[in-house]
Amino acid sequence: MGSSAFVLVLALALAVCVTPMERKCLLSGSWRSDTGCRMIVFTLGKDGSFSGSYLPGPTAGNSEILTSPLEGSQQDAELVPQPTFSFTVHWKLQDSETSRTTAFLGQCYVGTNGEETLHALWLLREAADSPAEDWKATRIGTSIFTRIK
Repeated sequence: MGSSAFVLVLALALAVCVTPMERKCLLSGSWRSDTGCRMIVFTLGKDGSFSGSYLPGPTAGNSEILTSPLEGSQQDAELVPQPTFSFTVHWKLQDSETSRTTAFLGQCYVGTNGEETLHALWLLREAADSPAEDWKATRIGTSIFTRIK
């Protein structure tokens, strides 16, 4: 009886430890970045693919940027509760032929309070006029997104 009671207590302890991780982090929905940009991710496909819209925030300081399409994929949230993801934004610019694309790569986290955050590294690439101008065509940065409720 003593060993079966120990097994029962151990099983209950493990169940309590695993419960917070049962919350899965999914990208679908609305998000706000630490710079005020907004992102809307439409329903995830069964293969983890998604599409959506990216809206620049006030810190972009550039009123020529319009709501732009995004495409990406997320690691299977059934396999891992805090999946990695990637997506690209092809910027739509008002009255401009300049080409810009940003690639985001990151991970979706669920905090102990159940709040989801996205931590991402991004590369912004602008078209260069020549190989000599290539050095200044790419910028790098980080963003943290929180879910808009």
